[in-house]
Amino acid sequence: MGAGVRPHVVAQLAVSVDGATAGFAVDHARFYALATLWQEDVTLIGADTILAQEEALRSAPHPGPRPAGPLLAVVDSRARVREWEALRRVGHWSDVLALYADQTPARSPDSSIAELITGYDRVDLAEALDLLGSRRGAEVVRVESGGTLIAVLLELGLIDELALLVHPVIVGSGGPWTTSRLNLNLSLANAEEFEGGVVWLRYCVSLGRGAQGSSEVGESVGGDG
Repeated sequence: MGAGVRPHVVAQLAVSVDGATAGFAVDHARFYALATLWQEDVTLIGADTILAQEEALRSAPHPGPRPAGPLLAVVDSRARVREWEALRRVGHWSDVLALYADQTPARSPDSSIAELITGYDRVDLAEALDLLGSRRGAEVVRVESGGTLIAVLLELGLIDELALLVHPVIVGSGGPWTTSRLNLNLSLANAEEFEGGVVWLRYCVSLGRGAQGSSEVGESVGGDG
């Protein structure tokens, strides 16, 4: 893909029938098996998702970076993530990249984590994606999120493909993964049912406007949210 061309952005989300992203048993094996289909160059996650898993990260095996794996890019405008080395060594990604803004709080002077700085007080997601394409050669970015990061990217018109792994359960508490009132045109690209009634719905996303502005999102491992 040529320099300056924004990568193809895929948003992958596990949800209940009523749109919840928590409060039910996610079929993680199926979710990550499907994730390999895109062979992404970059996994984009928000800080909230990472923070929710930091304790588990500290105690997880650390076999080291996976050279053939994607780059992990974490949206972290407020510099809240601390377990960068554990993320690098957990064995899923080739390396880690912190996405910061100009006004992100100062980091430790001995930090060895690569940084990409865009936006003023919040990460400019559109510019970050452009730079991942032009500087890092990324052609496919897969967004893994509890919903907030994906919702913001949708608002900005930055999602090309939406893949929902729908679980046959109604949680009945908490809100749906997005409350956006955007008029999204979704074109069904594939639908498949798996054992246990789990359904995979894969859509192409069409928006009648371009991306605009900066935004910080719920940061999860998978956005700020």
